[in-house]
Amino acid sequence: MPFQFVLHKTDPSGARRGRITTNRGEIDTPCFMPVGTLGSVKSLSTDELKDLGAKIILGNTYHLMLRPGEEIVSEAGGLHRFMNWDRPILTDSGGFQVFSLARLVRLQEEGAEFRSHIDGSAHLLSPERAVEIQEALDSDIMMALDECPAADKPREYVEQSMALTTRWAKRCLEARRDAERNALFGIVQGGVFSDLRKRHAQELAALPFDGLAIGGLSVGEENAVMYDTVEATTPHLPTDRPRYLMGVGEPRDLLENIERGIDMFDCVIPTRCARTGRLYTRHGIVNIKNAANTRDFSPLDPDCTCPTCRNYSKAYLRHLFLSKELLAYRLLTLHNLHFFLDLMRQVREAIENDRFATFKREFLGDFEA
Repeated sequence: MPFQFVLHKTDPSGARRGRITTNRGEIDTPCFMPVGTLGSVKSLSTDELKDLGAKIILGNTYHLMLRPGEEIVSEAGGLHRFMNWDRPILTDSGGFQVFSLARLVRLQEEGAEFRSHIDGSAHLLSPERAVEIQEALDSDIMMALDECPAADKPREYVEQSMALTTRWAKRCLEARRDAERNALFGIVQGGVFSDLRKRHAQELAALPFDGLAIGGLSVGEENAVMYDTVEATTPHLPTDRPRYLMGVGEPRDLLENIERGIDMFDCVIPTRCARTGRLYTRHGIVNIKNAANTRDFSPLDPDCTCPTCRNYSKAYLRHLFLSKELLAYRLLTLHNLHFFLDLMRQVREAIENDRFATFKREFLGDFEA
């Protein structure tokens, strides 16, 4: 079935409840997408991701084009077969990684010239090339190539960058070969300037994208600035297409932006924090390294139903983590991803019952107490 989005309900708070349909399955929104940068959500198997309830994961165009190369992934039958995942995959365009990771980046109208952070090899990532790579990966949702300017860039630069992103967005649409197989989202830029965000949202909304993302946030600005920028942007996005806020993942940030009309999120926070011993629970953050956990034989979170909390104590998890046992990273990642995916489940239920504002207040009251 071609890509579809149905908005089922809007809560009095402004939170939205919808459903995305792709050729490989349905995704209820609001949703959180685990990040599988290299074709793997770190330390977990795809079966474990399914057991956690993940309906869609994110892959990284920049990293996969450099290693193993999109040709190899394509020969394997696409990224889904390569990594044994039969549910939807969203891939980013690679633009953010080019500007944040690559060496000797040179921006031009044609695209971004850069040298690989792995071996120094030279590459050109153009809008056409970004689409070509994502089609080789056979992404269910592809992202248009954009420039993501740093948070401290002046208005004049941001305005020029925004115009370039629009021109690249149009080229991405022209380059796409099969709209029924591979959906394509545009990315709204404009820095922290509300009038630029409004203008860019309107420009991209006039183009035949399947959905629209808000990029260029969670890059160092204060949280209040992020919220204000999203609030200035979403009224100018179509209500009948999904809205994706890129790279945002702290629980408060998720809830605040859901209230502002966002449907989709991704972030490395659950997996990265698990690997540093930082665990999310309904009653706040637990640092598993703390000495207080040495003889604590209770679960990490007694109210959590994840495999880690059902079967292991904080004392054991601390022992594994301090011993650098590989099992520690898997068990802690299972817990953190369960927390984020279950939070989205609770959010969807609250929206369905017109009580999102109450849920948000109660949840944050417990989490931040």
